[in-house]
Amino acid sequence: QVRLVESGGGLVQPGGSLRLSCAASGISVSLRAMGWYRQAPGKQRELVASLTAGGSANYADSVKGRFTISRDNAENTVYLQMNSLKPEDTAVYYCNGKVYTYPWGQGTQVTVSS
Repeated sequence: QVRLVESGGGLVQPGGSLRLSCAASGISVSLRAMGWYRQAPGKQRELVASLTAGGSANYADSVKGRFTISRDNAENTVYLQMNSLKPEDTAVYYCNGKVYTYPWGQGTQVTVSS
């Protein structure tokens, strides 16, 4: 059974940073294309960053240059380093597969506000 548990969200001022974690069980993140998604109130869930099994990263234009996706194979965890946060980054953040999605976790709330 696949389980994805996101953590690391919180309230941060504009310009601040957060590091999100996604602990996976039931799958090996090193063998999957994984992604970080977010869903803001009233909006559809969107993919903001992805990492292939080979280690290639891609980002949505809205976060390019500010967010970095990475993984720790030994910990079976995917990370999202978020810098220079903006109010429009406020959303619930989720991780999941990019090509094939698994049951969604509870997500972690990120709120960027002064």
